[in-house]
Amino acid sequence: MKTSKPILVGITGGIGSGKSTACRIFSILGVPIYYADDRAKWLMSHDTDLKQAIISNFGEESYTADGSLNRAYLASVVFPDEQKVAIINGLVHPAVKKDFEKWVGSQTAPYVLKEAALLFESGSYQDLDKIINVSAPLKTRITRVMMRDRHRTEKQIHEIIDKQLSDEEKNPKSDFVIKNADNKLLIPQVLELHRKLLAAASA
Repeated sequence: MKTSKPILVGITGGIGSGKSTACRIFSILGVPIYYADDRAKWLMSHDTDLKQAIISNFGEESYTADGSLNRAYLASVVFPDEQKVAIINGLVHPAVKKDFEKWVGSQTAPYVLKEAALLFESGSYQDLDKIINVSAPLKTRITRVMMRDRHRTEKQIHEIIDKQLSDEEKNPKSDFVIKNADNKLLIPQVLELHRKLLAAASA
């Protein structure tokens, strides 16, 4: 007997893993995708309560004169300080959770995806039914990012990777692993997963 609530599936993967490419394939298959990181940025600029909380903690300089988020200022103040990172995460993650729940309420698909780079690190994986990790060898990921993001140095890429759990840690925690060592293998893996999730939703 099918329930009206969709299965909530998280999809994550480290920088350069090919998570965005996998999401594009799911999207072509008609699967609704909630991009948590993009929504977090949107909420930081548009959610009145969240904006007030950010100003209270980090000052009026957190926003520019036209009310948009002052990313450069926040990055310089927050990221070097782990306590401040914890504070801003403690403000943003609950707002994203609330926004995601509202979004889910408007969906009619058998299952939906929540895409987030830090699904395990933020603890938000606990609110989901299934987790997919897009996995790729470290060397491959670094090469991909350097080709894609010309403005980043290899040192900066390593710093981002160091803040994320490794595939060795994420794979055992995940229900499904998409191995993206060779792009040609990506589509069949996504199609197989799509079939499995549709079957689980109709069970």
